[in-house]
Amino acid sequence: MTTNWRGDLRHKLEDFVDTFVVNGAKQVDVYNAIQKELDFLRVAHDRDSDPADDQSDEVVEEPSNDWPASQG
Repeated sequence: MTTNWRGDLRHKLEDFVDTFVVNGAKQVDVYNAIQKELDFLRVAHDRDSDPADDQSDEVVEEPSNDWPASQG
């Protein structure tokens, strides 16, 4: 990652917002929607910072091949 990641982030956010504004959205509405989504992401992250770490103790069983077309 570059040392100037904040500048890169700003540039990408500007481009992101512009794509919606060009398609007719109001800039302030896009900002509000982004903020709302960021709030949801923050809550989700606080609840489970890395969902990939969640391991199930259940054994995953393979589906059976006893349906008629699998015979023969």
